Amino acid sequence: MIPVFPDTKVALKGKKGVVVGIANDQSIAWGCAKAFRALGADLAVTYLNERAKKHVEPLAQALEAPIFMPLDVMMEGQTEEAFARIEKEWGQLDFLLHSIAFSPKEALHGRVVDVGRDGFLKTMEVSCWSFMHMAHLAEPLMKNGGTMFTMTYYGSQMVVENYNVMGVAKAALEASVRYIAAELGPKGIRVHAISPGPLATRAASGIPEFDELMDRAQSKAPSRSLVSIDDVGNATAFLALDGAKLLTGSVLYVDGGYHIID
Repeated sequence: MIPVFPDTKVALKGKKGVVVGIANDQSIAWGCAKAFRALGADLAVTYLNERAKKHVEPLAQALEAPIFMPLDVMMEGQTEEAFARIEKEWGQLDFLLHSIAFSPKEALHGRVVDVGRDGFLKTMEVSCWSFMHMAHLAEPLMKNGGTMFTMTYYGSQMVVENYNVMGVAKAALEASVRYIAAELGPKGIRVHAISPGPLATRAASGIPEFDELMDRAQSKAPSRSLVSIDDVGNATAFLALDGAKLLTGSVLYVDGGYHIID
């Protein structure tokens, strides 16, 4: 049987997705959103707060996003409000992109063994539990199946200098992807963690000596090149296609092969 590939301009036409985590035009979430939109998807775009809104709103307009709304996962009830609006205006959801993470400076910059309870809980709440919570809210909206994505990093599997407690949170996040994929698979809902190589994003700027990490990745990766947000976006969008319907529970590395090198 000869496979039939959809027209790339309409491969996601009629599909509706929410993108959480665009902070500016260097964000991984922005690279993903562009790829989703290029395939014809309609997008709901969130922004963290009023300070972030001025940076995100022009991007949402470029995406022709019919839903643009605030979403701070640490604000009580705001996540529920966002998904309630999606249900009211769309009545369905086909994919969810979770691309947020946070750790207080004192927790991120110190040894894992020294992390305080409050810093650990805040790191886990934003970086892991918020994805689990969004998956819970998205599930009833994915009436015809769908795909859920979150962003991870190699530091979940190996000790990466200065990644510290975020590596612990990402390991928990990847475990949640596997369990949620198993639980929601019978409903036709796929779940993936995307693991990009080092990227110069605003979130990454909080990691000490990040420039050295990027230099090392470029020199050691088989591709000898750094990944871009567009590379990540294209790979992520592929997994939202019907042609990827039997792929789930995975960690997809988009890092030029860096993760295979000792």
